[in-house]
Amino acid sequence: MKKDLEPKPAKVRRPRGRPRSFDRDAALDSAMEVFWEKGFEAASLSDLTKAMGINPPSLYATFGDKEKLFLEAIERYRGNQGEACPYAAEPTARCAIEKLLTDLAIEFTDTGHPRGCMMVMAATTSSGTSAAFQQALARQRDEGKAHLKARIQQGIKDGDVAPDTDAGALANFCQAIIAGMSLQARDGASRKTLLGMVETAMRAWPESPAVRQPKKTRLAA
Repeated sequence: MKKDLEPKPAKVRRPRGRPRSFDRDAALDSAMEVFWEKGFEAASLSDLTKAMGINPPSLYATFGDKEKLFLEAIERYRGNQGEACPYAAEPTARCAIEKLLTDLAIEFTDTGHPRGCMMVMAATTSSGTSAAFQQALARQRDEGKAHLKARIQQGIKDGDVAPDTDAGALANFCQAIIAGMSLQARDGASRKTLLGMVETAMRAWPESPAVRQPKKTRLAA
């Protein structure tokens, strides 16, 4: 009887569903590679789950739907790009933008991952997505442009960019060069070709007269 009066140990409640048994970061990196290679619309659920090493229920339970997974993969990509191309701290705006374009030309032709820019792929392969999804991508593109514009405006303030420069228009020009390099890379353009595009683009840079190098004059014979 005494034994029956002793309190029974409380049962430990286990979380419902099967515990997650995969590396979330590694799975996200794999999804990013698939989206980067195929774009949003061409990347099937089968492609994604196979690369991530998980089943569809685990994908939905962990990342939500395909659009949410793609947006998270884009954020991952942007974070990696920011670490790979630190340009804002360069001494002049011209140096900063030239470094950015040069680093991206190298990155877009790197054989260790899909060619080109995942952000550009996102813009060209997601036409059938929801309005909220399109707005999220537009915000991300606007953020990239804002960073470029801010660095150009700083150059105007510092006196190394011509004072009458339209910072917004120049930022748009830089974005167009980046998109063009990405598309060229996807079509198989060489790194030398992309670096040539960077060199040509920088010839149009509106350098301030204060930092413009004087032309060398020939001495009379």
